[in-house]
Amino acid sequence: MGRRSRRKKRRLWKAFIFLFLLVGSFSAVLLIASFLLGPPSLDRPQNTIYYSEDQKVIGEEFGSEKRYWMPLDMIDDRVEKATIWTEDQYFYNHFGFDFKRLASAIWKDIKTMSLKEGASTITQQYARNLYLTHEKTWKRKLYEAFYTIRLEMFYDKDQLLEGYLNTIYYGHGAYGIEAASKYFFAKSASELSWAEAAMLAGIPKGPSLYSPFHNLENAKTRQEFILNNLYDMQVIDAQTYETAINEPLQFSDERTIITKGIAPYYQDVVVEELKDILEIDIEEIRSGGYQVYTTLNTMQQQALQTATDTIVDNPDIQIGAMAMEPETGAIKALVGGRNYEDSPFNRVTQAKRMPGSAFKPFLYYAALENGMTAATTLMSKPTTFELADGNIYQPGNYNDYYANQPITMAQAIASSDNIFAVKTNMYVTPERFVRVAKEKFKIESELEPVASLALGTEVVSVKEMVTGYSILANGGQELEGHTITKVTDAHGEVLFDRDELKAKTDGWSLFSKEDDGQILNEKYAFIISELMKGMFREELNGYMSVTGASIANKLSNDYAGKSGTTNVDNWMIGFSPSLTAGVWVGYDDNREIVKTSDHQYAKEVWASFMEKAHENITVERQVPPEHVVEVEIDLNTGFLAADTCSHTAKLFFVKGTEPEKYCTLHIEDDQHEHPEEFDEIIGEDDLIDNWWDWLWTGEDEQ
Repeated sequence: MGRRSRRKKRRLWKAFIFLFLLVGSFSAVLLIASFLLGPPSLDRPQNTIYYSEDQKVIGEEFGSEKRYWMPLDMIDDRVEKATIWTEDQYFYNHFGFDFKRLASAIWKDIKTMSLKEGASTITQQYARNLYLTHEKTWKRKLYEAFYTIRLEMFYDKDQLLEGYLNTIYYGHGAYGIEAASKYFFAKSASELSWAEAAMLAGIPKGPSLYSPFHNLENAKTRQEFILNNLYDMQVIDAQTYETAINEPLQFSDERTIITKGIAPYYQDVVVEELKDILEIDIEEIRSGGYQVYTTLNTMQQQALQTATDTIVDNPDIQIGAMAMEPETGAIKALVGGRNYEDSPFNRVTQAKRMPGSAFKPFLYYAALENGMTAATTLMSKPTTFELADGNIYQPGNYNDYYANQPITMAQAIASSDNIFAVKTNMYVTPERFVRVAKEKFKIESELEPVASLALGTEVVSVKEMVTGYSILANGGQELEGHTITKVTDAHGEVLFDRDELKAKTDGWSLFSKEDDGQILNEKYAFIISELMKGMFREELNGYMSVTGASIANKLSNDYAGKSGTTNVDNWMIGFSPSLTAGVWVGYDDNREIVKTSDHQYAKEVWASFMEKAHENITVERQVPPEHVVEVEIDLNTGFLAADTCSHTAKLFFVKGTEPEKYCTLHIEDDQHEHPEEFDEIIGEDDLIDNWWDWLWTGEDEQ
């Protein structure tokens, strides 16, 4: 046993000596390499830069912000002491690493198989800010150690502390102590009190957690912790501590650090998307030195902004507008409000409002899937609906205008007939309508399966609506709305490339079924798109003018669209095969839109933008899909038009579903002929008692 024990000890000693020599050799090589490479440059900005689709800089969030660089001797000693005793109390005594804290952190990381524990010194954090990203990987930590050694080898402690204090991120776009001091307290970093210095010293640990503008309670707790630590370490005396702990902080009302270039609302969307792509905190993104290539079309952005600024002259009303490329989902332009500095709240992505009749195209697509056609006729007259729960629902048309006779789906869409829409919803069923809206048009907001959903009474975002319309515009292909095409780090290494990712996703695999991304029936998508052009076709005028009549003469291209109006919301959304745009106008506080001119803003902005944007876009007329036919229809009956019919229009149908009968000279006197055709479509509907009387006359039997 004694011999075995001695052999075991010898093996342990050999292993220890081997590890010692290995670590020693590695350290020696690291030190020699650090020396031979010389001093690393301290002049290396880590600004996150945003580029438009033509690679012009549209915005920049500053990392090493030299504009506010403060020499160490001009920074208040209170800030230096609060920072050192909070972040790295042995800063002036170590060679870049606090080995006791480091060993503890490494041990915890090994036990948890993570990289959550941190023991970074001021020099390590400075190295990270200058040369690296904030990703939590062993590779990054090794690079961090290498740069830390080089910084400590060639620069003195005061230089390192000065660099750290001038580059550390304090949140809200404020980099460096001088920028932070001006942002939070409207004063220079040479004028701070102990209370203010302690407050600022606590923020870099987590700007989103400890900024007083994000969470005052968290910030105050951390400030008190820092002051307690300074008192315990005898950096400040009892009187100074009491004065600081009780000092009321006067925060600045002028928060002007962040200055964005063009499209500030768009850039906010980019930041949120970048957060999801890189799976890191927004605060880390802003200080990461990334090169972010976006989909922004500067010409289209300018056109949208100009239309907003020149047309909307009511200073109190707000707007949310967005343009998207239907083929790719690329967001080309975005205006989230009237003035970003006054209100950074984004009314395209953050606000949810009732879309009104702009929601109807999703319903009519569902109707085509369930047997209706462009020539299906329903009665337009005041109608009382008795719902399944016993409640009564009485929708009305705009200004109480009704045809008081059957109208076709084509006319119902063009004139936005509400009675036709609600009847269609009850035929499709609200539950099926909700499924179609969510699964096929990617509406993510909550939707109640109610009769009034046909009139857009649930709330959705502008982005959701533009995405849904873009799916129609591209023929029913699934898409993901996005603002980012590529991201690189400060060294040019590609972190994300949408085209490469798509190529991999679309790549053929022996073990997976090929997915062509088609989520709508291409034929029905085409038919609905053609029907949506009716809002601009004044030959479809009937008991009411088509809803796009006021802007039809301003349009030189062939667009599909739909407007939507409630008491508090006004929408216009439409597309060509190359571009979709949506505009919402209303008050943030849901005030009623009273002025007639205010109701026109959405249409006017949309028309102005689309025309300007299409100056540089070639618009090609879509070719009908296979088995889709164009037929001339008599709009009074929904039958095939005869030579004697005066009110006709050419409509599209899936081959085999077009009407087979021709109208006659006195078709109005033979109203019972046509209901039989619709009877064949919905004969199996068992959801509504006395369904034929209801569909045709709008009257319920008691």
